[in-house]
Amino acid sequence: MKRTSKTKKMKLLRFGRDFEPDQQVILRDYLAIERTRLANERTLLSYIRSSLYLLLGGIAFFQLKEFSNFKYLALVSLIFSGVFFVIGIYRFTLLKKSLKKVYYKSEEQTK
Repeated sequence: MKRTSKTKKMKLLRFGRDFEPDQQVILRDYLAIERTRLANERTLLSYIRSSLYLLLGGIAFFQLKEFSNFKYLALVSLIFSGVFFVIGIYRFTLLKKSLKKVYYKSEEQTK
């Protein structure tokens, strides 16, 4: 069976960046955007909290003089602390930009 050029390719959604609002944002949509924004902030704070716990754990493992094998675990903990912090900041800014894009596009359509 031959494929024709009329077949459509399925596009994958990536963090809502492919969403295009077709109408103006009504109150229900505005409240949903606000809930998503607040959830995004809570998620950022949980990434920061996890990063701080890993940082404290890594420092505590370095303080243990009797167990020298824990130094590797301390280094891994400190590395993951930094990775969690960077991932949290990246995801926060990505979603924040996406929400601004959706909100402002809908505002431009009403004008």
